[in-house]
Amino acid sequence: MRNFNILSLLLLAVLWSGLLLGVSFLATPVKFVAPSLSLPVALDVGRQTFMVFNWLEVALGLMLVVFTVGTARRWMQATAVTIALIVAMQTIWLLPVLDARVQVILDGSTPPASVLHMIYIVADALKLTLLGILVWRICRLVNQSLIIK
Repeated sequence: MRNFNILSLLLLAVLWSGLLLGVSFLATPVKFVAPSLSLPVALDVGRQTFMVFNWLEVALGLMLVVFTVGTARRWMQATAVTIALIVAMQTIWLLPVLDARVQVILDGSTPPASVLHMIYIVADALKLTLLGILVWRICRLVNQSLIIK
């Protein structure tokens, strides 16, 4: 794999990790502890945020897979495809179901208890972990190539 693709992949993984940390693990939890923000408003803002962020993640996932195509490094391909599959699961199944639950709350009802939010959190934690592993392994690869030269 050419150095440009490796560095592009590294930059993409670092950028995505930062976005994921900022949106899913910082801004979202903080929103729910703001005393002046009502639950329906927080849920509606969250729904809009995750809708936009999801489409960004779809684009990032596609780019991640494209940057690993043709590489002899199977672990890069496997990691990129796994991350993309997590995003696909969230896009096709999880987010629509969570959006429907939010709509029930916005309509004034209470949905039944569910583990869906925990599944979403675990999926995001898994994406973040895989992105971190990708960054770490690429940095090791780059460092080894610099030492050899």
